[in-house]
Amino acid sequence: MAIIPQLRIFGWKEIEELGDLKRLRLVLEYMPDEELMRQLEQERYKGRDDYPVRAMWNSLLAGIVFQHETIEKLRRELARNGQLREMCGFFNQVPPAWVYTRFLKKILTHTEEVDKIFEKLVKQIQELLPDFGKHLAVDSKAIPSFARHQNGKKTTDGRRDTDANYGKKEYRGQHKDGSLWEKIVKWFGYKLYLVVDATYELPIAYKITKASASDTRGGHALLEQLKEKQPEILQITETWTADKGYDDTKLIEKCWDQYQIKPVIDILKHVERR
Repeated sequence: MAIIPQLRIFGWKEIEELGDLKRLRLVLEYMPDEELMRQLEQERYKGRDDYPVRAMWNSLLAGIVFQHETIEKLRRELARNGQLREMCGFFNQVPPAWVYTRFLKKILTHTEEVDKIFEKLVKQIQELLPDFGKHLAVDSKAIPSFARHQNGKKTTDGRRDTDANYGKKEYRGQHKDGSLWEKIVKWFGYKLYLVVDATYELPIAYKITKASASDTRGGHALLEQLKEKQPEILQITETWTADKGYDDTKLIEKCWDQYQIKPVIDILKHVERR
């Protein structure tokens, strides 16, 4: 593939000006996914290869770069954009929805290898940025499921999500005029916990749980995950920033006593109703 010259690392303006296809080209060129591709190809072996493994994987990456929320949106983009099909590795064909369903199920059996890809990318950034990980920030995000829930019924319908559950977040505060406000967000699906470098705004670790999981438990789990998989990060970390959802005495003590990390966490205040 063509090499795009004179790009400065984290020159966001330069990256944004490249356009979607050129940004996708960068992702495909530098993604350390060869081991995963070999495993998937070996498992397919002599099976039908109407839609090659690498082309399917590249198209999923394209869906992320192009910010398509669903497979159907990705398929419509592939149908209209010949350059995108060619870059992914398809030749005048767009995989039907059921092909993506099977491929995603196959990917889910290789989550460890996907995690390794993420960890390799983090290590590559560490080599380029010695202070990467010095200041960490953690937060969670609601991930709605597009599938239907089970409603307590036993079924083999693949369109139903048997792993997700309901989550709720409550936000309360006080206006400048003294009046109280409240916002409640409910969703069916999952919760994504993310640790990012607060300086470069790049992810370092992540964890996905059911929607009902608490933020404090997620904070503890992320610390343990970093200790196990990326201990070199914790060795240079100075601050751990989070909102009041992570205001937990044990978590604060763990940050300072075990890792000598200064916790910068909002204090949870209970606003009394009038």
